[in-house]
Amino acid sequence: MAPRLTDIARHAGVSEATVSRVLNDKPGVGAETRRAVLTALDVLGYERPARLRRRSAGLVGMVVPELDNPVFPMFAQEVEKVLGQHGYTPVLGTQTPGGNTEDEYVEMLLERNVAGIIFVSGLHADTTADHDRYRRLVSRGLPIVLVNGYAEDVPAAFVSCDEHEAARQAVDHLATLGHTRIGFASGPERFVPVKRRREGYRAAMLRHGLDPESLVTLAQYGVEGGYAAAVRLLREGATALVCGSDLMALGAIRAARQRGLSVPRDFSAVGFDDSQLIAFTDPPLTTVRQPVKAMAHASVRSLTDAINGHAVSHDEYLFDPELVVRASTAVPPATARRTAAAPAAAGPGTGA
Repeated sequence: MAPRLTDIARHAGVSEATVSRVLNDKPGVGAETRRAVLTALDVLGYERPARLRRRSAGLVGMVVPELDNPVFPMFAQEVEKVLGQHGYTPVLGTQTPGGNTEDEYVEMLLERNVAGIIFVSGLHADTTADHDRYRRLVSRGLPIVLVNGYAEDVPAAFVSCDEHEAARQAVDHLATLGHTRIGFASGPERFVPVKRRREGYRAAMLRHGLDPESLVTLAQYGVEGGYAAAVRLLREGATALVCGSDLMALGAIRAARQRGLSVPRDFSAVGFDDSQLIAFTDPPLTTVRQPVKAMAHASVRSLTDAINGHAVSHDEYLFDPELVVRASTAVPPATARRTAAAPAAAGPGTGA
């Protein structure tokens, strides 16, 4: 079927004249624009002109959760960039409530003869899910990489952030500031990253001599989940909260403010991911940065190695997170009051 310029232009967000220049391999078109047109051609099911086929090593699928959490577009953008450097064209599948499921996206990707698939925070991260779906892909010879979630019964490459270390860094930071009522709020514990982060929180709390059980709430991810968790934990006396995502931390800050609390004077919150714009929230959010760029590079490297027939380790590659301290954390209220009162308590002899 001959490509329809109108359809390709609409999908790529460019003019029909630009599409024509790309299809005829004419100069004067930027690399990103050219890639967008070729991706549109592939996604719409058109066959590339023979002169352009040498430009792509094939399609690679990428399945991510909803794009409401900015960290997932960050992953998609980095993976797309690195795949392009290797000559591959990415095909993105995004799961949304009521939309296509992960399995449905996989079927569509297989119909397009993708060379491999990268899954980010998919069903492989759910300990209650059936992992046969991944073993079937591996058994048919399709290379896959599973990001942020580990299933030892799946013979595939795994790339994850060290969630245990992320929780440790957050707790250590808050405990060093003087907090003793440090809460933990994250998503459902059936997910591997949540389970690991809770274990890290528990170990760090015990090391500081703090109670690791009484201030834990597992809600839903997102602003609403963080808000609901914070409402409960504030009622229980938490002065600080370690959150499972940046969005949850923003929800927690909203809950604190609705109770008349000031952040960080009365309440501190630590997020996770360091997604875009988080440095510009009010207040700028202290968070534990997920090394998205390094993880994306490792994912593509493992996938392309497998596609090229090289042996790929089935061990999990763990990447260290990084605590980024901004303005949503401070000493707890009691400590702040004692610090402010200290000069007055010195009395005569201070030379004042």
